[in-house]
Amino acid sequence: MYLGIDIGTSGVKAVLVSEAGAVVATGPARELALSHPAPLWSEQDPDGWVDAAVGAVDDLAARHPREVARVRGIGLSGQMHGATLLDEDGRPLRPAILWNDGRSHAECVALERRCPSLHTIAGNLAMPGFTAPKLLWVARHEPKIFARVAKVLLPKAYVRYRLTGEMIEDMSDAAGTLWLDVGLRRWSALLLHATGLDLHHMPRLVEGSEVSATLAPDYAQRWGMARDVVVAGGAGDNAASAIGLGAIAPGDAFLSLGTSGVVFRVTDRFAPAPASAVHAFCHALPGRWHQMGVMLSAAASLAWLAGVMEVPAAALLAPLGKRVDGPSPVKFLPYLDGERTPHNDAAASGAFVGLRGATGRSQIVQAVLEGVAFAARDNLAALSAASGPLAEVDLVGGGSRSPLWAQICADVLGIPVHRVEEGEVGAALGASRLGRLAATGEDAAAVCTRPRRLASFMPRPSVAATYDEAYRRWRELYPALKECA
Repeated sequence: MYLGIDIGTSGVKAVLVSEAGAVVATGPARELALSHPAPLWSEQDPDGWVDAAVGAVDDLAARHPREVARVRGIGLSGQMHGATLLDEDGRPLRPAILWNDGRSHAECVALERRCPSLHTIAGNLAMPGFTAPKLLWVARHEPKIFARVAKVLLPKAYVRYRLTGEMIEDMSDAAGTLWLDVGLRRWSALLLHATGLDLHHMPRLVEGSEVSATLAPDYAQRWGMARDVVVAGGAGDNAASAIGLGAIAPGDAFLSLGTSGVVFRVTDRFAPAPASAVHAFCHALPGRWHQMGVMLSAAASLAWLAGVMEVPAAALLAPLGKRVDGPSPVKFLPYLDGERTPHNDAAASGAFVGLRGATGRSQIVQAVLEGVAFAARDNLAALSAASGPLAEVDLVGGGSRSPLWAQICADVLGIPVHRVEEGEVGAALGASRLGRLAATGEDAAAVCTRPRRLASFMPRPSVAATYDEAYRRWRELYPALKECA
């Protein structure tokens, strides 16, 4: 048996997977609290991740004690970029600054100026979501805290530290810090120096499928496991989702509609494209990299609307049925937390355009779904310009539950979209597979198989044509509203 734990932004999930690769059990997601103490700020308590992860495994151990007792390997996946600052005793110095925190825009400018070779080494633009600019912000605004920083960990690395006592990071997550030489898969002393840090501030690096540490005896005893359970290097959430989808060969691709949204493609080489704000990161397997276009508010946009209207998201979607025959007259920009690809604008904001007295709730809901799909098309265009077009994508994340949204995505993107089995637990499933690879040393191709496709959504030519025109008009909104801001 193998255990995967996914430390997300809104919650922590755990999944138990058999030797045959089947999901035996999933624990109920343990919710996490977010804090926004100032505009553009987004923070979390690192110990909340640990409590939620331990609680998720406690639940599995209580309901499936025999299966949990047979666990041989554990994998971790997690939200990327979060700056978790530890003192010499390994205790957090402040709340973690998260991936969707936009406060460090000025520090991004400073980092680009200090390190002209940043794009060549890290393969990415300096964006407020990445980790390095956050440390420059802390150095400038909280110098006493910065002076006490002994180690900087990402979210899942902090959970690993608490579960094993070891401070270790995998390549895929490390690539999102702006401190990694992504092509050479090692920390860059030059990039660290540009943020006032050194190699001793960084955890040890391993590949995602390698053994990183052994589960601490106290937790092994707590969950009834053997004393030699290994913990894999693991992966950032999107690379872990790719492992869960079997996206390990060059050209494999998927669209994730989670809290954030991602268009992801596997590459066999380091292929940076910073000019279009495409991310180029290490994959969770040796000798593999990937490109990503990232939008910061995907399913989060629908969750926001549901919260504002005080209606569950499912109830908002129900009146629209399983498909629509054309675009809503209302347009929505899903930039509730700024945007990365293609705008790299932490100050970008959401907007509804085209509201009238006769506008109904369903038109607004449809506009939100379409706005996210249009943003995904922006991401698809950026990846296509960087390394060629994509022919099809698998759909994962919470948004994949909606056949309506899947069909809208197919019509907007103009390519087939496939809803797949276990699409909602992709990152946790991928983490469990990395735990298996670390425990057994099996060939990745034998373990990281493709999931069964549950449904395929094909673009409808007549509807897709109307979305082409709607997308063209939608694209005009961001520069026009930015000019007015």
